[in-house]
Order: sequence, then structure tokens, then C-alpha cells
Amino acid sequence: MEVPRGTVTLKPGREKPVRQRHPWIFSGAIARISPEAEDGDLVDVRAADGAWLAQGFLNRRSQIQVRILTWQEGETVDEHFWRRRLLRAVDVRRPPVVEETTDACRLVNGESDFLPGLVVDRYADWLVFQAGTLAMDRRKRMLAALLLEITGAQGVVERSDMTVRRMEGLPESREVLAGVAPPNPVTIREAGHRFLVDLERGQKTGFYLDQRVNRQRVAVYCRDRTVLNGFAYTGGFAVHALAAGARHVTNVDTSGDVLRLAAENLRLNGFDAEGQAETVVGDLFQLLRLWQTEGRRFDVIVLDPPKFASRRSHLDRALRGYKDINLQAFKLLRPGGILATFSCSGLVDPPLFQKVVFGAALDAGRQVQILEWLRQAPDHPVALTFPEGAYLKGLICRVVY
Repeated sequence: MEVPRGTVTLKPGREKPVRQRHPWIFSGAIARISPEAEDGDLVDVRAADGAWLAQGFLNRRSQIQVRILTWQEGETVDEHFWRRRLLRAVDVRRPPVVEETTDACRLVNGESDFLPGLVVDRYADWLVFQAGTLAMDRRKRMLAALLLEITGAQGVVERSDMTVRRMEGLPESREVLAGVAPPNPVTIREAGHRFLVDLERGQKTGFYLDQRVNRQRVAVYCRDRTVLNGFAYTGGFAVHALAAGARHVTNVDTSGDVLRLAAENLRLNGFDAEGQAETVVGDLFQLLRLWQTEGRRFDVIVLDPPKFASRRSHLDRALRGYKDINLQAFKLLRPGGILATFSCSGLVDPPLFQKVVFGAALDAGRQVQILEWLRQAPDHPVALTFPEGAYLKGLICRVVY
């Protein structure tokens, strides 16, 4: 059983977010930390008048110095506590949240599953574990053992190589935490299709699970059309597009390795990776401009770029990047064409992203309609008290002329 080792006292008037169950306490809200509390410990959080507010994990090295674990006074934090939290998260991922035709999904989504700093993704019989905080890093072997017990998976693999760990004062960590190591690659099922996933070196935890539903939504617009899949990674949107009847797909990425895996995924699903598709290794920003001069056009363009803004100081540069990539895409679409455009930067909220796409359409001289607003798949839930969890947003737009 864990007991609080010390107290964090807030400055006067800074308790409201905690009472409203926001899970983060920033350094600027803290008046004092009792000296017996060590980083990684469970601590009590109190208002300036001494009133008890919550319990959370401390890390002085982080800008987010406390991450709240419970608002229930006297709640026992022991193995049973962790098992209950994990079981609750896993139970959410049953149909209809995750379809029976899919064996890959997010099982634990950090603060939005009330397990701050912990991300767990399932890929068939293996789990990929990411500890984004000092507290979760210290408890990872216990949590991995519980996850193996709860899910019946064959192994739990750590891929704690995120930027956020540096902000917590933690090095990268990759190892098998429980069970046996997975093969490489692992084969998963998604909506009747199969994909090869590199759990050792793949981006994020290996696959963009948050785009699962969006791949299906974008595909319905691809029948009998030519598709440009920008930032293609391992070809998720391409497989869905061809399955929906697309005439041809062009996959573009800066990495030849991921495009080779994309071609394998096309073949795995019965498509001609050379005849029905092409792969282009290069900078999409430059390629879009080159293809304009060559007079090349597409019926559907998918833009799923990596995060452009990881901190507020990067926001202006990120907005310029989003505007430019959408501007060039609009110029390459035929009248009646479809642009499916996304941003996974949490600092760019949906209204701001829509404003950027509006500016791009205006500068491109195109008349555009929004057909659909998109977001992360439902196995990436967002706690109402934690709006920061809604990081992925997208638009399906139609170019009128």
C-alpha cells in the first residue's frame, strides 16, 4: 500500500482547477512542498487554507509538478487500486467502442483514463507500454504484470521513447516488461484488413491507432478516384482507399523504410503495390509544388502530418506549416475533389485548425465546403475535465471549383 509522503500546498486562489478535477498542477500554482516528499512519491494536495483537495504524484523537475491520481480522500492506493483502474480502462474498449473486426486499439489513454502518464496500446497478442512520467516509470513492472494478467496478452513491451520523458528528467527506455517478446513485425486486423506493425522502431507505438475510424470515413470518398496519401507512413489510408475502390494511390513519405512496409501492407491485402499504387520518397512540401508545375492533379488528397507544435513557442511556425501544406494541396485538387486534412498538435484546437484551412483555401482561390469534422477514435476517450486530451482533429473538405 502507498501512503502520501508529504504535502503540496497551493497558493491562495489556485485550488479551483483541482476542485474541478483537472489532473495537472503546474509549478506556478504551488506555494510550498514539504521537504520529506521525494520526486515520484504520492503526496497530499491542500489548498492555501489547509483544506484537503486530492492526492497525486510529485515531480519537481517537471513543469507539471503534480499529476492528480485521486480526488477521494482516504482512498487506498495499492495493487487492488491499480487493478481496478486498469480493468475499468480495458472494459471501455469493448464493442461498440472497438469493433470485433479489430484486434489493435488503445487500452489506456493516460489522464483521460485516470491513469496519468500511462499509455498502453494493444497489437493482437502484445501490449506496448509507454510511461510518460516518473511515477509511472517507477511502477511499470507492477503495472505490466497486472496488464498481462487482465488481458491475457503474451507480452508487454516498453516503448518509452517520447519527448515528454525528457521533461520529466527520464531517459528513453525500451525493454520487455512482462511475458515474451513479440515477433517483428506483428500482424493486426483492422476493419477486415491486415497490417504489419513494427513494434520496435515504428512511430508512436507502431501504428496510428487514433486514425482507425477516420481511415474508414475517408475511404468512402475514394471510389473510382486517384488518391494522394501524404505523410503515408505504412499505408493505412492507402489500404482502406483501394479497398473502397480507388483507381490509384500515391504514397508519399520521407522514409523509404516505412514506404516499403506500406507496399507490403498493400500486397498483404491483395493489392498490386506497383500497378495500383506508387511510392514516392521525398519532402511533401516540395513535391506538391513540383507537381503543380508539372500539371499533375488528384481527386483525393490525405494530409496526416506529424505533430508540428509540441510546445507553445512552436505554435506560430506550426500554423504556417499547416497553412502552407493545405494551400499547396488545394491547388492540386480537381474541381469536386476531396481534401482530408488533419492536425495532431494539441495546441491547435479545432476552431484554430479550421481557420488555418480557411486561410489556405482563400489564398488558393478555391471555393470549399466542409463535409465532415473528424477526431480521434473512441478508444482514445477524452475526460470532460481534461480537454487537452482532444488532440487529433480533422476536416473532410470538398473543393467546389
